[in-house]
Amino acid sequence: MDIKLETLLIRQTDFSLRADFTVKHGTTAIIGPSGGGKSTLLLAIAGFVDPSEGSISIGGQVITDTPPAKRPVTLLFQENNLFPHLTVFQNTGLGVRADLKLSKPQIELVEDALAKVGLADMGTRRPSELSGGQRQRVALARALLRDRPVLMLDEPFAALGPALRHEMLDLVARIRQEQNSTLLLVTHNPDDALRISENTVLVADGVAQAPQPTAALLSNPPPALAAYLGK
Repeated sequence: MDIKLETLLIRQTDFSLRADFTVKHGTTAIIGPSGGGKSTLLLAIAGFVDPSEGSISIGGQVITDTPPAKRPVTLLFQENNLFPHLTVFQNTGLGVRADLKLSKPQIELVEDALAKVGLADMGTRRPSELSGGQRQRVALARALLRDRPVLMLDEPFAALGPALRHEMLDLVARIRQEQNSTLLLVTHNPDDALRISENTVLVADGVAQAPQPTAALLSNPPPALAAYLGK
C-alpha cells in the first residue's frame, strides 16, 4: 500500500516537521540527524502523534483521525517491549490475542511466525534467557502476526553488531517480500538503507523530503545529509 502525506505539519513545543509526498509500496528508509523528527514521522503515521495540519492516507484511505489500533500499520521500536514474565511463545501470541486464549489454528500461526524468524525451538524460554538479537526476533514475530499491510521499524537493530544487524535486515526484507507489505525503516546507518531500501527519505531542518533512490541520494547527498554523514 502507498502512504500519502499531504501538506502534513507536525508541531510540538520546540519542534515542527513538514512532509508532502507519497511513499510507494516497497521498502523506504528514513535517515537524518538525531532529533530531526524521524521517529515523530512514524508516530504520526501510526496515530500516536496528531498533526497540526494536513492529512495521512494509506492505500487511498484517509486515516488522519483514525485511532492507532484501527490503522493498517505495525510499529516496532528499538526497545522490544517484551514482558519478562511471559515465555517467547506467549510474548509472540500477544500479536494475535491480548488475553492469549488462542485456538488451535492461532497456536499454529504463532509457531509458524517463530519458525520464520528462526526461533522454532525457543517458545518456552523467557526474554532474560535470550540474546539481544533473539529478543528482537520475538518482537518481529509478534509484529508479523498483526498482519498489517504497513510495517514500520524505528531503529530496531541499532544496538546489534554489524553482522547480526545485517542478518536481521535481510530477514526483514525477505518477510516483507513474502507478505507483500510496505516497509518504512528509520536508521542512522546509511549502510542499512543501501542494503534493503529502494528509496530513502531525508529528514532534516524541519522537513521530511520526498523519497529519492537510495544509492543516488547517498552518492550525491545534499548539504544537510553530507554534514550528517561527515562528507
